[in-house]
Amino acid sequence: MLNFLLGGLVIFATFVTLCNASCYLILNDIVPGESTKECTDLKGNKHPINSRWQTDNCETCDCGEKEISCCSLVAVPVGYDIHKCQKIFNKEDCKYIVVEKKDPDKTCDVSGWIL
Repeated sequence: MLNFLLGGLVIFATFVTLCNASCYLILNDIVPGESTKECTDLKGNKHPINSRWQTDNCETCDCGEKEISCCSLVAVPVGYDIHKCQKIFNKEDCKYIVVEKKDPDKTCDVSGWIL
Protein backbone atom coordinates (compact mmCIF):
# COMPACT_ATOMS: atom_id res chain seq x y z
CA MET A 1 0.00 0.00 0.00
CA LEU A 2 2.83 2.40 0.90
CA ASN A 3 4.58 1.73 -2.43
CA PHE A 4 1.33 2.48 -4.24
CA LEU A 5 0.98 5.83 -2.45
CA LEU A 6 4.62 6.77 -3.06
CA GLY A 7 4.31 5.85 -6.74
CA GLY A 8 1.17 7.96 -7.04
CA LEU A 9 2.89 10.94 -5.41
CA VAL A 10 5.86 10.67 -7.78
CA ILE A 11 3.55 10.63 -10.81
CA PHE A 12 1.52 13.55 -9.45
CA ALA A 13 4.70 15.57 -8.73
CA THR A 14 5.93 14.91 -12.27
CA PHE A 15 2.71 16.22 -13.82
CA VAL A 16 2.68 19.28 -11.55
CA THR A 17 6.29 20.02 -12.53
CA LEU A 18 5.50 19.73 -16.24
CA CYS A 19 2.49 22.02 -15.94
CA ASN A 20 4.31 24.66 -13.90
CA ALA A 21 7.35 24.62 -16.19
CA SER A 22 5.59 26.87 -18.71
CA CYS A 23 4.45 29.54 -16.25
CA TYR A 24 6.09 32.64 -14.84
CA LEU A 25 5.34 35.53 -12.46
CA ILE A 26 5.73 39.29 -12.83
CA LEU A 27 5.74 41.08 -9.47
CA ASN A 28 3.62 44.23 -9.11
CA ASP A 29 5.37 47.41 -8.00
CA ILE A 30 3.58 47.90 -4.69
CA VAL A 31 4.12 51.04 -2.62
CA PRO A 32 4.15 50.14 1.10
CA GLY A 33 0.89 51.15 2.80
CA GLU A 34 -1.03 51.44 -0.50
CA SER A 35 -3.25 48.89 -2.14
CA THR A 36 -3.10 48.31 -5.86
CA LYS A 37 -6.19 48.00 -8.04
CA GLU A 38 -4.47 46.98 -11.28
CA CYS A 39 -1.51 45.21 -12.85
CA THR A 40 0.75 46.49 -15.61
CA ASP A 41 1.87 43.84 -18.09
CA LEU A 42 5.21 43.77 -19.96
CA LYS A 43 3.74 45.87 -22.79
CA GLY A 44 2.56 48.57 -20.35
CA ASN A 45 -1.13 47.64 -20.58
CA LYS A 46 -3.18 47.98 -17.38
CA HIS A 47 -5.45 45.17 -16.12
CA PRO A 48 -7.81 45.22 -13.09
CA ILE A 49 -7.14 42.96 -10.10
CA ASN A 50 -8.64 39.45 -10.54
CA SER A 51 -8.87 39.83 -14.33
CA ARG A 52 -7.64 37.32 -16.94
CA TRP A 53 -6.49 37.92 -20.52
CA GLN A 54 -4.73 36.13 -23.36
CA THR A 55 -1.50 37.50 -24.82
CA ASP A 56 -0.27 37.55 -28.43
CA ASN A 57 2.25 34.87 -27.39
CA CYS A 58 -0.43 32.25 -26.67
CA GLU A 59 -0.37 32.72 -22.90
CA THR A 60 -3.14 33.34 -20.43
CA CYS A 61 -2.38 35.80 -17.62
CA ASP A 62 -4.08 36.52 -14.29
CA CYS A 63 -3.74 39.79 -12.37
CA GLY A 64 -3.38 39.29 -8.63
CA GLU A 65 -2.77 41.81 -5.86
CA LYS A 66 0.96 41.05 -5.72
CA GLU A 67 1.79 39.63 -9.16
CA ILE A 68 0.77 38.73 -12.67
CA SER A 69 0.84 34.99 -13.32
CA CYS A 70 1.16 33.89 -16.97
CA CYS A 71 1.06 30.34 -18.37
CA SER A 72 1.46 29.00 -21.87
CA LEU A 73 -1.63 27.70 -23.67
CA VAL A 74 0.48 25.72 -26.13
CA ALA A 75 0.76 21.95 -25.88
CA VAL A 76 4.00 20.77 -27.52
CA PRO A 77 3.93 17.41 -29.30
CA VAL A 78 6.40 14.72 -28.14
CA GLY A 79 6.82 11.08 -29.04
CA TYR A 80 6.45 11.24 -32.81
CA ASP A 81 8.77 10.11 -35.62
CA ILE A 82 11.07 13.15 -35.95
CA HIS A 83 12.71 11.72 -39.07
CA LYS A 84 9.43 11.26 -40.94
CA CYS A 85 7.35 14.05 -39.41
CA GLN A 86 7.56 17.71 -38.43
CA LYS A 87 5.63 19.93 -36.04
CA ILE A 88 4.05 23.12 -37.39
CA PHE A 89 2.81 25.90 -35.13
CA ASN A 90 -0.38 27.84 -35.92
CA LYS A 91 -0.18 31.07 -33.92
CA GLU A 92 -3.84 31.98 -34.63
CA ASP A 93 -5.04 28.78 -32.91
CA CYS A 94 -2.09 28.50 -30.47
CA LYS A 95 -1.74 24.85 -31.54
CA TYR A 96 0.84 22.54 -33.09
CA ILE A 97 0.02 19.99 -35.72
CA VAL A 98 2.37 17.17 -36.69
CA VAL A 99 2.50 16.27 -40.37
CA GLU A 100 4.63 14.16 -42.68
CA LYS A 101 7.63 16.01 -44.11
CA LYS A 102 7.12 14.56 -47.59
CA ASP A 103 3.33 15.02 -47.60
CA PRO A 104 2.16 17.84 -45.27
CA ASP A 105 -1.47 16.91 -45.97
CA LYS A 106 -1.00 13.71 -43.92
CA THR A 107 -0.92 13.96 -40.13
CA CYS A 108 1.37 11.85 -37.96
CA ASP A 109 0.59 9.93 -34.79
CA VAL A 110 1.73 11.67 -31.59
CA SER A 111 2.07 9.65 -28.38
CA GLY A 112 2.13 12.61 -25.99
CA TRP A 113 1.85 16.34 -25.47
CA ILE A 114 3.57 18.59 -22.91
CA LEU A 115 1.90 21.78 -21.73
